[in-house]
Amino acid sequence: MNRELEYMFVQSARVWIPDAEEVWKSAELTKDYKNDDASLQLMLEDGTTIDHKLDPKTKNLPYLRNPDILVGENDLTALSYLHEPAVLHNLKVRFIDSKLIYTYCGIVLVAINPYETLPIYGTDIINAYSGQNMGDMDPHIFAVAEEAYKQMARDERNQSIIVSGESGAGKTVSAKYAMRYFATVSGSASEANVEEKVLASNPIMEAIGNAKTTRNDNSSRFGKYIEIGFDNRYRIIGANMRTYLLEKSRVVFQADEERNYHIFYQLCASANQPEFKNLRLSTANDFLYTRQGRSPVIEGVDDAKELRTTRHAFTLLGINESYQIGLFQVLAAILHLGNVEIKDRDSDSSLIAPNNRHLTAFCELVGVTYQDMSQWLCHRKLKTATETYIKPLPRLQATNARDALSKHIYAKLFNWIVEHVNKALVTNIKQHSFIGVLDIYGFETFEINSFEQFCINYANEKLQQQFNMHVFKLEQEEYMKEQIPWTLIDFYDNQPCINLIEAKMGILDLLDEECKMPKGSDDSWAQKLYNTHLKTCSLFEKPRMSNRAFIIQHFADKVEYQCEGFLEKNKDTVNEEQIHVLKASKKFNLLVELFQDEEKATTPTGQVPGTGGRTRLSIKPDKGRDTSSKEHKKTVGCQFRNSLQMLMETLNATTPHYVRCIKPNDFKLAFSFDPKRAVQQLRACGVLETIRISAAGFPSRWTYQEFFSRYRVLMKQKDVLPDKKLTCKNVLEKLVQDQDKYQFGKTKIFFRAGQVAYLEKLRADKLRAACIRIQKTIRCWLARKKYLRQRSAAITIQRFTRGYQARCLAKFMRRTQAATIIQKYQRMCVERKRFRQKQAAALAMQTILRAYMARQKYQALLREHKAVIIQKHVRGWLARCWYKRCLEAIVYLQCCIRRMRAKRELKKLKIEARSVEHFKKLNKGMENKIMQLQRKIDEQNKDNRVISERLVSLESSYASESERMRGELGRLRGVEEDAKNKANQVSSLLEELEKLRKELSVTQQEKKTIEDWAQKYRDEMEKMVSELKDQNGLLKKEKDDLNRMIQEQSQQMTEKMTRAIAQETQQLETDLNEERSRYQNLLTEHLRLEEKYDDLKEELAHSKNVSKPGHRRTDSTHSSNESEYTYNSEYAELEDGSRVGEDVTRGMDTSLTLKLQKRVTELEQEKQSLRNELENKEEQFQRARARDDAQFRKARGAELEYESLKRQELESENKKLRHDLAEMRQSLLGGAAASAGAPGSPAYKVLLDQLNASCEELEVRKEEVLILRSQLVSQKEAMHHKDEKETMTEPSVFAQDVNKLKDADELKQAYVGLKDTNRLLEQQLQTQRRTYDSEVESLRGELQNVKEENNRQQQLLAQNLQLPPEARIEASLQHEITRLTNENLDLMEQLEKQDRTIRKLKKQLKVYSKRIGEMGAGHTEGQTSPGQMVEEPIHPVNIPRREKDFQGMLEYKKEDEMKLVKNLILELKPRGVAVNLIPGLPAYILFMCLRHSDYVNDDQKVRTLLTSTINSIKKILKKRGDDFETVSFWLANTCRFLHCLKQYSGDEVFMKHNTSRQNEHCLSNFDLAEYRQVISDLAIQIYQQLVKCMENILQPMIVSGMLEHETIQGVSGVKPTGLRKRTSSIADEGTYTLDSILRQLSAFHSTMCQHGTDPELIKQVVKQLFYIIGAVTLNNLLLRKDMCSWSKGMQIRYNVSQLEEWLRDKGLMNCGAKETLEPLIQAAQLLQVKKKTDEDAEAICSMCHALTTAQIVKVLNLYTPVNEFEERVSVSFIRTIQTRLRDRCESPQLLMDTKMIYPVTFPFNPSSLALETIQIPTSLNLSFLTRV
Repeated sequence: MNRELEYMFVQSARVWIPDAEEVWKSAELTKDYKNDDASLQLMLEDGTTIDHKLDPKTKNLPYLRNPDILVGENDLTALSYLHEPAVLHNLKVRFIDSKLIYTYCGIVLVAINPYETLPIYGTDIINAYSGQNMGDMDPHIFAVAEEAYKQMARDERNQSIIVSGESGAGKTVSAKYAMRYFATVSGSASEANVEEKVLASNPIMEAIGNAKTTRNDNSSRFGKYIEIGFDNRYRIIGANMRTYLLEKSRVVFQADEERNYHIFYQLCASANQPEFKNLRLSTANDFLYTRQGRSPVIEGVDDAKELRTTRHAFTLLGINESYQIGLFQVLAAILHLGNVEIKDRDSDSSLIAPNNRHLTAFCELVGVTYQDMSQWLCHRKLKTATETYIKPLPRLQATNARDALSKHIYAKLFNWIVEHVNKALVTNIKQHSFIGVLDIYGFETFEINSFEQFCINYANEKLQQQFNMHVFKLEQEEYMKEQIPWTLIDFYDNQPCINLIEAKMGILDLLDEECKMPKGSDDSWAQKLYNTHLKTCSLFEKPRMSNRAFIIQHFADKVEYQCEGFLEKNKDTVNEEQIHVLKASKKFNLLVELFQDEEKATTPTGQVPGTGGRTRLSIKPDKGRDTSSKEHKKTVGCQFRNSLQMLMETLNATTPHYVRCIKPNDFKLAFSFDPKRAVQQLRACGVLETIRISAAGFPSRWTYQEFFSRYRVLMKQKDVLPDKKLTCKNVLEKLVQDQDKYQFGKTKIFFRAGQVAYLEKLRADKLRAACIRIQKTIRCWLARKKYLRQRSAAITIQRFTRGYQARCLAKFMRRTQAATIIQKYQRMCVERKRFRQKQAAALAMQTILRAYMARQKYQALLREHKAVIIQKHVRGWLARCWYKRCLEAIVYLQCCIRRMRAKRELKKLKIEARSVEHFKKLNKGMENKIMQLQRKIDEQNKDNRVISERLVSLESSYASESERMRGELGRLRGVEEDAKNKANQVSSLLEELEKLRKELSVTQQEKKTIEDWAQKYRDEMEKMVSELKDQNGLLKKEKDDLNRMIQEQSQQMTEKMTRAIAQETQQLETDLNEERSRYQNLLTEHLRLEEKYDDLKEELAHSKNVSKPGHRRTDSTHSSNESEYTYNSEYAELEDGSRVGEDVTRGMDTSLTLKLQKRVTELEQEKQSLRNELENKEEQFQRARARDDAQFRKARGAELEYESLKRQELESENKKLRHDLAEMRQSLLGGAAASAGAPGSPAYKVLLDQLNASCEELEVRKEEVLILRSQLVSQKEAMHHKDEKETMTEPSVFAQDVNKLKDADELKQAYVGLKDTNRLLEQQLQTQRRTYDSEVESLRGELQNVKEENNRQQQLLAQNLQLPPEARIEASLQHEITRLTNENLDLMEQLEKQDRTIRKLKKQLKVYSKRIGEMGAGHTEGQTSPGQMVEEPIHPVNIPRREKDFQGMLEYKKEDEMKLVKNLILELKPRGVAVNLIPGLPAYILFMCLRHSDYVNDDQKVRTLLTSTINSIKKILKKRGDDFETVSFWLANTCRFLHCLKQYSGDEVFMKHNTSRQNEHCLSNFDLAEYRQVISDLAIQIYQQLVKCMENILQPMIVSGMLEHETIQGVSGVKPTGLRKRTSSIADEGTYTLDSILRQLSAFHSTMCQHGTDPELIKQVVKQLFYIIGAVTLNNLLLRKDMCSWSKGMQIRYNVSQLEEWLRDKGLMNCGAKETLEPLIQAAQLLQVKKKTDEDAEAICSMCHALTTAQIVKVLNLYTPVNEFEERVSVSFIRTIQTRLRDRCESPQLLMDTKMIYPVTFPFNPSSLALETIQIPTSLNLSFLTRV
């Protein structure tokens, strides 16, 4: 212990020290505490340093403060240090900083009156708390009410809610909200709206029982206990109210700043109403009973309006208008009675002035005589044993008697109202259980305490004793449950104080005894008290300065009671003669009714505790006058004690729930906390006693998992064992040495007070050390990073500095070099200018001189050149002459020499040629020589080519050069001539040059003048152009500005119009959605009313038919049980089959082979049975075919006989007509000469026309007969071919008919027709036979293949038997499974194929027989005259045509309609249909049946089918409405049926996507648009039921999966929790996680997809589900302080991301579901963002646009750090947020509406499935349907 103290009381530790102003003040240790220290060095929060002295005897140290993370906890028992300052501080922080008025203290709910209306009592809050565990939500009166309601239903035990507190603490409001919760949650069991009546009793009781006091504007001046009754389904059936100790004295007296009961002021405020004129009322200041407090008006309260509310409540409770007026008359009479002035007649008597206005008004209102009333107000009757006499009363006693009468009348009226309220709330339904709400006064102590305070404190002593015992009992049960050693806890027992009051010879006994004394007085009673208890009871004391007072030490405080008035108030006497006068009223029946039970009354005040109550809890009625007289003498104290005793018995028989109301200040200031007043009430109401009891034991309790999760940081890795319990034990033994500080239970660890704080400090130190190490490392890294950054910056600065210096030097050097260069070029320029001047002068001189010398030299050269040319030409001519002579001589000489040599050579060659030897020698080297010569020739040719080319080039160059020289010569000659001419012109040119120079000077002057003018003009023009440019620029700028303004205005107008259009569109969409939602809500309400109506009818029928009450089984439940049994049995069979399969696969012995062989044999037998069935079907087909042929032949024989008779009749008629024609012709020819009708006459023409017509008719008949005969012959021949038993010989009938054909043409035509018909029939028959033979052959081949496969498998099996056991078994299994599967599939396919073939053939036979008749009728119609159509029969013709296609209709008989509905709707199992058949099959079948009814134009059939379908769907949904698969299945089918009605309605809008075949299937006779609306409404109802069903499934998962479960493990730590344990966030077995939600969503999605639900509808369902998830999560977040932390925000964002990932996987991101989670996302972001500066506030306001201001402020108020390193949100920051969000226009509602359902739409979704291809499975048992 010392070690822990030394560890806790160290420097910086915070403690609580007493303070006179603030009760407790926080301080911080500035120095560590040592055991020998006599004082503590402390520093207050304001910086003041003090020396806190310790008690030298006890050495008690000050209370330690709890860690910051525990401050503001929902449950005070969660605090580690349980003491008064910790409780007070926690309540203050929650109330002031977080604006939370409710806090748990173990089993008690502490409610602090905020003196402000808070938005936390709406229906949305009620729905949020409904069904929740008490510890799972933030403290609230609704949580207590829900706990009571839940325990009543779960434990079958009555409950009670005890609400106590000071006046003004909010008891009445808390009780009212509790009753409102019960009324809202449970509903009513009848149509009488009992819950509304229960709530309506509140304004009545507040009007007649509440008043304004100095502490409370609406203080209840009586106690009441309301029992709310429930039936066995836990719905409200009624209520009962019992009242206690009405403060009657308030009727006649009020202290300053107080008022009388509200009803009086309400009447005075409404005195000007017409119905109140006869009450003679005026303002409240005119009446004594309403003006004594001098505060007739309550600020913010409209008394006239409150009276209207009271009257409405009276009406709702069945008190009619006449009774209300009567009540108001009594109240007005009381006011007038108070104004009756009583004057002194003498010292012993008094009188009332005659014709007193107020007494007259009183007498008129109550219907009594003025004389009697004035008489008995001033006199009283005294009775003795022998006589009776009248005694006058002094003025004071008469005034007291008047006031006593007023109080008595008001008490009677109060009692009467309570009784009638109870009558209105009573019901005939049997009460199963009840919840009682006790709204009773709290402990009171004033400066002057009298009899009322004594009774109130006595009642609180009893309630406190019951409370202590209950708390003690719960603690003991908890310890025993966890098997903790039970040690007796010392707690305050107030039984001695109760004995002092109620025991024998107690205060009440002595008071009653004194009241019986003839001359008893308050003083004598006080002396008896002193004598009896002053020395015997330590709780009773006598004041030092008074002999008429006494002091009682109550559980809360010492209270001094003044004895004055105790006896009078205990007696509560009233003048009986006054009562008799009132009872004698004959005009006012209500007054008589008030006093008619006077003799039976149990108290003179009428305050019967059990009045209007339940029989078993009320006082037994009197059975005789004596008993009544005796009871009449009971005192108020005695009756109060008895009623209190009965109340305690009632409470002890129930499970109590406690609500302690605290008044934060005496000035009714909103959210103002006075610590002194709060501590007084906490002590008085037992909260601190509860804390003390808890602190005496083990107040802190952790589960092992929670402890491990929280303090895992204190464990080493080696300490962590698989067993969490053992791990916790080992760790605790190391951390806490004193084993008395904790105990290990079965599931929890129990800690003494302060141990959790000690562990928290260890944890915080460990985390702090870790944080320091992390900070050290981070700071090192940051410092090194900063150093490197600074070093890099320094290097960069140096580099840039040196670069700058180098650039400056380079710039200087460049400038120096530039200056040098400038100087150089300047000097060069000067020198060059001087040089050029000199050069120009020298050049001018040289030019002149050189020109002269050049001219001279030119002349000389010209002369020399001319001489040379002459010499050249002369010398050239001479040289050419010499050359020609020399050339001729040389050529001649060469020719001579060559001729001589040639002659010599020729001679020599001739000689050599004659010599053979020479020839041989010559031949030897000839070849070589020839080759050499040839080579030489080639080379010479090559040289010659080169030389010739060169020669040609030389010649060409020479020719060109010669030509050039000639041209040059000509040019020179021309130049010479020009030079001669120019020499002559030089003089003239010089003169002209001089003249030009003069003109040039003049021109230059003119030019200069012009240039000056041009420059001036140019400058002016430039100036003008610049000005014009400036003006142009300004105009352009203005133009651009105007254009920009126009564009901006147009853009603004466009944007404005766009926004307006968007807003209008959005508004229209919103209105449409609201209208759709309103319509769908009306549908829901209509459905609810229908269901209620059906339930009522069923209950009515049930009550008539069922003999035993309580038996509620109906046929629907029975059938559902049967269907469930069927399903379960099938499921069991499937499981058995699966188990057999598992055994087969599991076995590994040789018996498996034998089993497989047996199975093979069974399959062979099955195959043989299938084959036999196939052969049987073939035989049946043959028999059916033979039977049909026989019937056909029989029918055809009868038809042939009929046709022969008809033919004979026609022939006889034909003969008769011929005979008549012949006679007519003879008569005409015979009398032609004699008669006047010669040929050409009119009569002759008429007869001739008739004759021609008859002939034509005769020819037509002949042709018909011919055709008939040919048809008969062809039909007979066809029958012969079919039978194959007769020859082609015609029967005798046909032979006779043929013989009768006398005309050869007729015979030929008949023969040709007969041949064609026979050929056609033979061809068709052969085709059918070939087809049939081929099919039979193929079947036989397949059968043979099956046999071969069987043999092969047997061989394979034999081979496998030779393998090892394991391989054999595996191979056998594989082969057998594969083979059997294939064989079964093949056989089933063959069987189905054969069935189809047989059905097709049968159908063809029927179609052929029908078409024979149709063809015959067609031919007859085409070949008969209109006059014969009716008379002649229709003859079938055996000419088959092509088979007609299936039309997609189903025919059924009218009597089969119920069977159709039963098999297709009522008894259909969605699971099998959805898996095995096409989606929407029932809808298609129903529509095909509807199509046939439309096709046959049967409106009755259409109507009954649609009505039966709709009613059956409603019935199945009512029966299985909680089954998701059923609801989803019928939603999909209802939508599909609706789409089919649209798709095939014939409307062009719905026919766009149809095929031509589908358009042919449209409805033709009926417009079912109205039924489409009905079915659409039905689909809406099913959708809403589906949403409700899915919500019921998801609801338990949402909070656990989205909030409580740690998806990211280790992020959020578990904080200490109090007695109200919340659901742990650590995943236990059976708790829901996020994966549970995702799996459930996937199951929903897959089921809807399997059922064929429209994709758009699935999107709407998913959007609705995500809205529910987001709304429920956000609502729970807003109501749970422990969930509002940074780590929880990260958990929520991760969970939301997982939901978005699910949407992405399912392709539903565009369905709007993500947007519904936006409020939750923003709430999670709000938990994580910084919340300190104004910039943070601005960011929050812009970020949280989807949250309301109330929600944002609520989250900020609830934000709670999980660790000490987090900071709370300051109040100033919250105020800043509120200021910034002040202008938002939004709903003040805090919670989201989880019951809101988005309006659903059903977009048209046509089906591509062709109706004619739909097959009806046999499993539906719809064989009575016929496909058409």
